[in-house]
Amino acid sequence: MAALLYYAGCLLVGYIALTMFFYALSLVLPKAAFVARVLASYMSLIVCSLYGVSASVALRLVGRGQLSQWTVARSFKYLMGFATGVTFDVEDPRNHLGTVRPAVFIGNHQTELDVLMLGCMFPKYCSVTAKASLKKVPFLGWFMALSGSVFIDRANSKDARQAMQGAANEIRDKRQSVYMFPEGTRSYAKEPMLLPFKKGAFHLAVQAQVPIVPVVVANYSHVLWVKGLVFNAGRIPCKVLDPIPTTGLTAADVDELTRTTRNLMLDELHALTEKARGLQAGATKVAPATESNGVASKATGSDMRVNA
Repeated sequence: MAALLYYAGCLLVGYIALTMFFYALSLVLPKAAFVARVLASYMSLIVCSLYGVSASVALRLVGRGQLSQWTVARSFKYLMGFATGVTFDVEDPRNHLGTVRPAVFIGNHQTELDVLMLGCMFPKYCSVTAKASLKKVPFLGWFMALSGSVFIDRANSKDARQAMQGAANEIRDKRQSVYMFPEGTRSYAKEPMLLPFKKGAFHLAVQAQVPIVPVVVANYSHVLWVKGLVFNAGRIPCKVLDPIPTTGLTAADVDELTRTTRNLMLDELHALTEKARGLQAGATKVAPATESNGVASKATGSDMRVNA
């Protein structure tokens, strides 16, 4: 055990030294900052996930397991924010994050940096949904399982529907909120845009009869743009929109609910991006969502697939 701890310590010191080397190198070679912040981000992720496993066990023992993901999210906020120099400024003038419960929170999904965004805005008594394959990922998967994440197996539609049913029951019975990314994957977009929305989050909200709370994050390709090897320090605006009620809605209303919510978020995305980049109103380039074959998609309710 002593030898294992020794080698683990050496590995940690070496990792930190390598990260600091690339930070220093970035003073003369700007692209080195990308490598430095990527290394710092992954180290933060591992450390916070390890803390999350311990915190989840401890909180479960004292009957506060629903706070596990909120507690660990805050550790991401401070550790990863310090290590990368990036933070998200959350605008929530009506304190929806603190007062609307239970709810289905939804947000746009850009890059892996969204884990830091969740750290900055994640509400109490909330959990995330995740692909079932993440259960097998060391540290992160262990934490997510212990902290009550809702796992969805996209390869098995029957299991996915059962997972949604379980989430709806938990929302109602335990007043447990859920955070989801309706785009289903990261966009890695350089300009403000939204991929077509999958409808799982909207089916879940309607099934549980709880409000949808959109959370919109400005396009932050000026801070992180993976294709261009850009990763800078910076502050990114994030806004919590007013809750959208679902009381009395049924599955027949989901298409329209999905469409109107996406349009609302897209408008706010453009405004926030202009704010983030210091542009004049209307100067931001609008990028349409595209399918894998490059054909533009209007993302109407008829062509969206159920993420359930």
